[in-house]
Amino acid sequence: MTHKTFFAFIFPSLLAMILFIALPIGSIVVQSLHVEHPRVLVEVENCGPFGCERETRVDTAATQALQEAQPMGQFNGLGTYFDRRHLATEEVSRIFSDNEGVADIARQMYNLPFYKALSFTLVYTFIVTPLGMALGFSIALAVNSIPRFLKGPIIFFSLLPMIVTPLVGSLILFWMINTQGVIGSNLQLLFDDPDLSLRASPLLTWVTLIVYGVWSMAPFSFVVFYAGLQTVPSDTLESAKIDGASRWERIRYVVIPHLIPLATFVALVQLMDNFRVFEPIVGFSAEANATSLSWNIFNDLRGQVDQQYSSAAATSVLTVFGVVVLLMPVLVRLWRDFNRKA
Repeated sequence: MTHKTFFAFIFPSLLAMILFIALPIGSIVVQSLHVEHPRVLVEVENCGPFGCERETRVDTAATQALQEAQPMGQFNGLGTYFDRRHLATEEVSRIFSDNEGVADIARQMYNLPFYKALSFTLVYTFIVTPLGMALGFSIALAVNSIPRFLKGPIIFFSLLPMIVTPLVGSLILFWMINTQGVIGSNLQLLFDDPDLSLRASPLLTWVTLIVYGVWSMAPFSFVVFYAGLQTVPSDTLESAKIDGASRWERIRYVVIPHLIPLATFVALVQLMDNFRVFEPIVGFSAEANATSLSWNIFNDLRGQVDQQYSSAAATSVLTVFGVVVLLMPVLVRLWRDFNRKA
């Protein structure tokens, strides 16, 4: 293939990546370096039947003139990244200098908005990703070994979490775990505690969100692994069976090595997806006990008057950076495997 033909082949994808990925990320980086203009306040004298009094009001015209002159806002450099809503460098340095115990440091760090969201995001990502992959792989093994006439219905029910919209699925489960829902009321009866609620504490809320995450992520792993099981060499499996290998040994020494490339692909996709966890928090109304980086972005932008665009942009850049850091070990391994095969 000539260079001209290759360029013509990749040009549509390259153009789409520039327009819909590179340029938006670049604009977000620029926005994160600016802060919103402060409101211009003026003192006016308000006179009425009972006399005059001075009050402070927002000069709408002057504020709008500032916004029109500098639509991006005032240049702030990296100040937004280091303020209390994000990396909180001053607060973090003071926490480490004033405390010696790890528990005290962790507790005070958790009180900072960014680190509170980051802690749940990392816990959710590193628990849901492997458990979701393991559950999906187990379902794939089970479906692959059952009779053909049962595979269709079981595959359909296994894919339901992927078919249902994530926000709708989290809302349905939220209603089920409510104190009047089928799960919540049965748990109260089981533990003989009428005040028991899965939303009563951060720990129970985190467990509920993680269980939902595993349930919702398993179908993707199941689809990929089930497709990969169809490509496992039957001759190799038969040879291992003749040699006396048990079912677990065949899975461990034949099936799993064959599916390692697919497992790497699934891990890449689910790490990125889980690090951007958002819908379960909104669906469960769990922001009092669990927040994520994506929820922080949503929270900065949902105000009808005071949208914090620079704060949301800075959190978005930090989220992208976090995804890159998470994926780096997997990408390095892929690069080494590629060079070894080459």
